[in-house]
Amino acid sequence: MARQARSESEREDRMRAIRAAALDIFTHKGFAAARLEDVASAAGVGKGTIYLYFRSKQDLLEAIVARTIGATLAEVEQAVAASPLPAGELLRLAGGAIAQGVQDPERRRVLHLVLCEGARFPQIAEFYHREIISHGMAMIRSIISRGQASGEFVSDEPGRFPQLVFAPALVAVIWSVVFARIEPLDARAMLDAHFDLLIRALTRRPA
Repeated sequence: MARQARSESEREDRMRAIRAAALDIFTHKGFAAARLEDVASAAGVGKGTIYLYFRSKQDLLEAIVARTIGATLAEVEQAVAASPLPAGELLRLAGGAIAQGVQDPERRRVLHLVLCEGARFPQIAEFYHREIISHGMAMIRSIISRGQASGEFVSDEPGRFPQLVFAPALVAVIWSVVFARIEPLDARAMLDAHFDLLIRALTRRPA
């Protein structure tokens, strides 16, 4: 029988160990082939213990996404909403958060896992879109709208197509997995260059 954690800190430690083990198993075996027995063994707990904290394999994956990416995104959303900075600086703030996410090995693994498994498991794609992508796009739209309202931005293209803002991050993740051993990519420098170009385009006045 699975034993309940004796304290909140023990509970958090167990959940952290289970999430870390699950990410390793999901990454190496794939979501379909991964078994909760394997996750439990890697985390050093009984299989029944996992069900004290997570309802299913899908629930466990969602918890990984929420902890590694969702929590950081929520912090950036709050910072953007409360900031008096000009829209261009807010866009750079969002760009910095995107760059940090791409550089962080754990977040990069999560994003790659979603990219690989989302097509085969629609529920994964739907969850990620609902909890991460839709929030990120709403934040970008709010920044672009603020910039237009203030007269700082002369174009609304990134508001209509916020995917333009995030596209280089996807390129960086795919490149890190497929091509990095052949030709390393400085993802942070590429993303900085992308946002420099984007902000110049948004603020440039017609001749």
